[in-house]
Formats: sequence, C-alpha cells, structure tokens
Amino acid sequence: MALGTGSWYRRRALLQAGLRAGMTVVDVGVGTGLVACEAAAIVGDPTCVIGVDPSPGMVANAKVPSGVRLMTGSAEHLPMPSATVDFVSMGFALRHVEDLATAFGEFYRVLKPGGRLCVLEITRPQAGWARAMLKMYLRRVVPWMAARLASHRDTPELMRYYYDTIEACVAPEAVMAALTLAGFAGVVRNVELGIFSAYGAQKPAH
Repeated sequence: MALGTGSWYRRRALLQAGLRAGMTVVDVGVGTGLVACEAAAIVGDPTCVIGVDPSPGMVANAKVPSGVRLMTGSAEHLPMPSATVDFVSMGFALRHVEDLATAFGEFYRVLKPGGRLCVLEITRPQAGWARAMLKMYLRRVVPWMAARLASHRDTPELMRYYYDTIEACVAPEAVMAALTLAGFAGVVRNVELGIFSAYGAQKPAH
C-alpha cells in the first residue's frame, strides 16, 4: 500500500523522534513487526527491543530479528515495570486504542525520565478531494489488487476495513491534547503527504 516507502519512512520517523543506538524500546501494537525491525536496526541490539500486541496470533507470527522479545499486552496495560524503557513506539495502531488517556498514561509510566515516544498513524485528509482519492485507493484499488495477489480470500475485505478504521480514527488535535494531558512535553506532529502523521513527545527529565 505504501508503494515500497514504508521501511524508509518508519526509520526516518523513529530517528526524528530521538531513537538512538543503545536505547531500550517497547513497540506497542507490534503487529507483523515492521516498526520493531527498524527500531532494532537503529539501536543496534535486538535484545533492547520489546514488542507488545494484544493478539496472541500477531505475537506468534511477528517477523522480527532474533533477540527481540515479544509479549502479549495492550496499550492500556503494558506488561512491564515503570520507568524501564528509553523509547516507546506505536506504528499505525492508534486507531485500535479504546482509551487514549489510559494508553498514553501507560506510555508515560513505562518511560524513564527523559524518555521519548513516536506514534505513527494515517489520518484522514482535510481536503475533500484528498479524502476521496484516499478512499478510492484503499477501498477499491488496494482490495482489487489484494483479490488477485493475496492467498487468503478475506484479504480484500480486510483492506476495505483498513480504510474504515482510518476514517474513524481520533483527530490529530485530540491525540496531541491527550499526550499533553498525560504529562508529555514537546508534543509535535510531523505530517507527510497530508495523511501520514508522526507524533513525537518526551517525558520530562525531572
């Protein structure tokens, strides 16, 4: 769907958010492991990366480098002690979070003082013509391709559902407000092509 740019974009977003070699990372909503793979490459040691996902199926099938630890858990209930990681990432899973305040409170809890986060999400374009183009691409073009290339017959319907989750996702202003209310400082949103949002913030050092 990203026309081959996904890996480059995820890596750049993590670096812009402050991820550096040697940091410890928890990737929330690890899914297939795409963000966790980029994080492991940046920090230089896969054992410094933990992937968390509420789906046991995702945890069992995530394709991550050897050494990355995978755990079952949700954004609202992270399975780790307080103040133990340097960086929290979440790649395109924010739309599945039921309670932003609780989730961001958990992100804040597990981060060490001075720790950083990066939340990636696709947000609905503001312009009507852009929304129409995105909807056509994700609800028609991508499902059409999936019907011809994917091995599972339900894949086209899943791709249509993917757009529905984007359309229903919480507004960027609400995301930034929730991060601020959770206690984060320096909350920013970097936008690419009008739809790819990268939210960054930092837990105060003191």
